[in-house]
Amino acid sequence: MKPDASAITVSILGKEFMVACADDERPGLIAAAKYLDGKMKEIHDSGRVLGTERCAVMAALNIAHELLQHQTDGFPQEIGNRIKALQTK
Repeated sequence: MKPDASAITVSILGKEFMVACADDERPGLIAAAKYLDGKMKEIHDSGRVLGTERCAVMAALNIAHELLQHQTDGFPQEIGNRIKALQTK
């Protein structure tokens, strides 16, 4: 873990995950975890997809599709860069 990073716990689909995160990026990580949790709950609650792993894959595909749609609609590059930085962590 980096010196300016600390571990935080996020909850996704009822499971807790500890993630190392720089203090200044904590709000973004928490927001991303809440967004992902919401997407996974939508998919899980639909009853069409069984299993946490499949829900995660479907949520990832939906989020990737949203991202690509926003990029073609003039999605600000700065936000794309922040997403890449979070993915790297």
